[in-house]
Amino acid sequence: MSEGPPRDAARSGPAGCAGPSAPAGRSGASGPTLTTRGLTRRFGPLTAVEDLTLEVARGELFGIVGPDGAGKTTTLRMLAGVLRPSAGEIEVEGVDVVRDPEGAKPYLAYMSQRFGLYNDLTVEENLTFYADLYRVPRRKRPDRMARLYRFSRLGEFHDRRAGALSGGMKQKLSLSCALIHHPRVLLLDEPTFGVDPISRRELWLILHEMVAEGVTVVVSTSYLDEAERCDRVALLDRGRVLALAPPTALQARLEGVMFALRTSDPRATRDLLRVTPGVASATLFGDAVHALVGERLPADEIRGRLIEALPTLEVHDIERIDPSLEDVFIHLVRLREAGVP
Repeated sequence: MSEGPPRDAARSGPAGCAGPSAPAGRSGASGPTLTTRGLTRRFGPLTAVEDLTLEVARGELFGIVGPDGAGKTTTLRMLAGVLRPSAGEIEVEGVDVVRDPEGAKPYLAYMSQRFGLYNDLTVEENLTFYADLYRVPRRKRPDRMARLYRFSRLGEFHDRRAGALSGGMKQKLSLSCALIHHPRVLLLDEPTFGVDPISRRELWLILHEMVAEGVTVVVSTSYLDEAERCDRVALLDRGRVLALAPPTALQARLEGVMFALRTSDPRATRDLLRVTPGVASATLFGDAVHALVGERLPADEIRGRLIEALPTLEVHDIERIDPSLEDVFIHLVRLREAGVP
């Protein structure tokens, strides 16, 4: 027997994808398409998600962003109705997911990190299987299959077994199976994890195309550069939301000036800057140090202070930059650790 979907696939779809085709008549409803209130999940003494409250609008690309262990997967599983919350409420298209998970599933598609399709079936056979599972009318299948092949670029591989596909192609096939029934809300748990850069870009192009057609997409990611593509993001750390806003608004929220410094000793530079008056934060980014400083601390003064404290240090370059979402996240985490509200 080939490796197939997880046990709940019959009710949750590819890699946990939820439900048959959404009933007609709800798309014109007013209000957000997805809402949570006080959403909490505990595993014994561990609180994985705590008091998560948010609203996601129709046709929005919403990011749940954070490092490993932040609670992203737990949140997505609760939104999909796969994992019951310890407390709180979830509504999708007006349906209470906690009380009636089966009633919400026709509106949802959930794709988890683990590839869960049938490796011994071809691309086309997997798509046909999920079309059957979701009861997609046969008269609609040719157009839908052609469309999925077009934007996933899997058409020329329709007769290739799923187990022989690359990681990026497997993700696109899993996503295509999730979309075969035209869900209203698409939940994606780190869809580009372990995927090559070209496939990552193609997956994001597909997501933007879905959003342009009115599908609501909620995507979790630990890649903060990817999160900048979202309309809004919730920055999650240890199960709690640090901030919720459009990426540009979060980047503009940082007070001060961001500098990128390249020196002969990045770690020593970071450590010196962290104890330098006027420097709010200093973090390593590859071979550079990003420093958030006050408006009154110019680059020349930073250079002078570094050389005065460590005469052997060579300062190659100090460049003023726009803060990235990763800069914002790290700064917010440090504020939280320091007890700053």
